Amino acid sequence: QVQLVESGGGLVQPGGSLRLSCAASGSIGSINAMGWYRQAPGKQRELVATVTSSAATNYADSVKGRFTISRDNAKNTVYLQMNSLKPEDTALYYCNARIRQRLRYSESDYWGQGTQVTVSS
Repeated sequence: QVQLVESGGGLVQPGGSLRLSCAASGSIGSINAMGWYRQAPGKQRELVATVTSSAATNYADSVKGRFTISRDNAKNTVYLQMNSLKPEDTALYYCNARIRQRLRYSESDYWGQGTQVTVSS
């Protein structure tokens, strides 16, 4: 019914930049919020950044000033611009969206498959 497709991950040197994209498709009525989470080996999944339907944003303290989340409502797409990347940013990044499907009252969470970001020299 709904799926999220991610792109943009890869290998970069410290100080480099990457831009992640995530597009939602399917039977979408409305999207309440979209965001990015990440999980490093042996670590818990953590929030990176979120953006709501009203364009309110929230960032983890560790990425403030370096990462920027944005949306393209016409394309049902969320982006994460990552600058000044550090080795500590290395993780599997997941896209998340809270979506109300067409003809449905309640919302559900959807997740992408994850895209690997590796920061290393």
